Amino acid sequence: MTTCSRATSGGDVHPPHGKTYRSVFISDVHLCARDAQSERLYEFLDGLRCDYLYLVGDVIDVWALRKKWYWPRQYNDVVHKLLKRSRKGAKVILIPGNHDDFFRDFLGTRFGDIEVRAHDYHTTADGRRFLVIHGDQFDTVVRYHRWLSVLSCWAYQYLITLNRLVNAVRRRLGKPYWSLAGAVKQRVKRAVKFISDFETTLIAEAKRQNVAGVICGHIHQPDLRQTDGILYVNTGDWVEHCTAIVEDETGRLSLITWPENAKATGARTLRFEAPADAETQEGVIDMTLDTPGADPGRKTGGARGPRRPAPAHAS
Repeated sequence: MTTCSRATSGGDVHPPHGKTYRSVFISDVHLCARDAQSERLYEFLDGLRCDYLYLVGDVIDVWALRKKWYWPRQYNDVVHKLLKRSRKGAKVILIPGNHDDFFRDFLGTRFGDIEVRAHDYHTTADGRRFLVIHGDQFDTVVRYHRWLSVLSCWAYQYLITLNRLVNAVRRRLGKPYWSLAGAVKQRVKRAVKFISDFETTLIAEAKRQNVAGVICGHIHQPDLRQTDGILYVNTGDWVEHCTAIVEDETGRLSLITWPENAKATGARTLRFEAPADAETQEGVIDMTLDTPGADPGRKTGGARGPRRPAPAHAS
């Protein structure tokens, strides 16, 4: 069976150059924030080939830029790669987030060949329709308590800075990457509840719009799972996780990561949809879910759910 052959202990590794996807979704790059992983993003984009490229919000961190100008040369290279993808024939769509909300003043316009949209609907190769949206519109803290959102952003940046120092020591000791910020988010009750409420709200919105699922970002928590017949997909970020969602030529979605040593080996699959066949229903295979302390070679069971028929187009 296809799923068994892909769910190997080492994970599904994608070659670093010449890999072709039908669609790629990335978000929360946060260029201008000092902890943005621009070099790793550049490596990912350098070998990328796709028909559709969605930038799902918070690509440029204007909040950080307003405090202090920070634009190293590497950012120009990243922007050049994004523009090059559009010139090479990919349809590139920018969906603004709360950290780059100034782009919302330019909805419907183009920057080069990159089109700016408030949200979009993506139809996969197998006919399923997905709502693509950053997600801050469904975050009550961002919408109604901006000062608290700014404070939370500051606290997160502090954790990321500590995270960088901790992992510098771990690298010297020969230990793998460990997410301090991820550990805090999984252990603090308020953070766990916020993430759960956010996911529940997005799933409810997908149901309301009669789509197969939702592809979003915003909370820096990569995920791909089916709940109540809806596929909830979160692209993660390029600050601590370096993850993306990719669609292959059959329409299957996968959650991939670009590890620190990926330049030679390429991206690694964390989760992917299990293709349906005569004997099994569609589900999600969880290969190396990015949890603190997880063994990257360990495969954990994914939640399985019934296959949802291709929905009718929403208005």
